Amino acid sequence: MNTDEREIRELVDTWMAATKAGDVAGVLDLMTDDAKFLVAGRPPFGKEQFAKALEPPAPGTAMPTIDGHSDIQEVHVEGNLAYIVTQLSVDVTPPGGPTTRRTGHTLTVLRKQGGRWQLARDANLLTPVKL
Repeated sequence: MNTDEREIRELVDTWMAATKAGDVAGVLDLMTDDAKFLVAGRPPFGKEQFAKALEPPAPGTAMPTIDGHSDIQEVHVEGNLAYIVTQLSVDVTPPGGPTTRRTGHTLTVLRKQGGRWQLARDANLLTPVKL
């Protein structure tokens, strides 16, 4: 495994840990300012909309816990661009509510800026599954 692939795998591990810890700033730091997300059923959205989705609806409101597992199936690096294909599973548990699970594949494009890899584009094909 070369240095770029190792750094990309570390980025994914850091993303998953920061998400589980509720570290919104940590997750946002892992993406480019022009990041775009594609998910089924809604138009593409950027970093600002991603951040807003992780804010509580009102001050003091508890947020759901999010836990996931990412199995990287492919990493390809060309210069300062890379893509990864993953099998992703995410559990979301609202305060006092039942856990929901979504699973599927993602295709993520990363860009190396300032000597570090960041998420630039993400196509997320997760669908709900029964627990």
